Amino acid sequence: MEQWRTFPGVAGRPKLPQERSDNSSRRSQKTPQQHPKNCRPHLPQLRSVSHYDWCKSNTAFQKKNITPTVKYGGGSVMVWGCFAASGPGRLAVINRTMNSAVYQKILKENVRPSVCDLKLKRTWVLQQDNDPKHTSKSTSEWLKKNKMKTLEWLSQSPDLNPIEMLWHDLKKVVHARKPSNVAELQQFCKDEWAKIPPQRCNRLIASYGKHLIAVVAAKGGPTSY
Repeated sequence: MEQWRTFPGVAGRPKLPQERSDNSSRRSQKTPQQHPKNCRPHLPQLRSVSHYDWCKSNTAFQKKNITPTVKYGGGSVMVWGCFAASGPGRLAVINRTMNSAVYQKILKENVRPSVCDLKLKRTWVLQQDNDPKHTSKSTSEWLKKNKMKTLEWLSQSPDLNPIEMLWHDLKKVVHARKPSNVAELQQFCKDEWAKIPPQRCNRLIASYGKHLIAVVAAKGGPTSY
């Protein structure tokens, strides 16, 4: 799941998964994101999506060059989405306060339809993070009752869900369309999510093993992914 604001302005490690066909994620607005300072000058047209600054060669991902950010601006929207190696799944707009019951309803209405749309095999696994709504007793029981196998994560593991890359892509293209109100923002999100190329999804899944290895090598710190 992802939430962002719009117009204008906007330590444990996971185990290596053997199955990772389906991916979903939720990010809390309470936790600042970390964006690397790139070795390029500031680009004004991208200032609401990315931050650019100068740094020495091969030091872009050192802790001293990582800048935490918080989102701000006009209206906002929270969405839930999923994808597999074969392409994007469903995207749901969330118009209420999130709790375990709401999260379970989202899974019920979107996961299996996405599995069918993407023609996944029975070995698909749902990847989510350790948000309390995802790991609550009622959600764990619901997942077990509905026979949804989830990828095991350790507590406080780095944010390694590959869907984060798609959230970044989505923000850029939606921002470029300059939504003027929340209704447009919601519609643009749905439109652009459906346009995500299957090739992009496939590359994210194919490179996931290398991503995990890089995080382990960095001892849980930032990487180039």
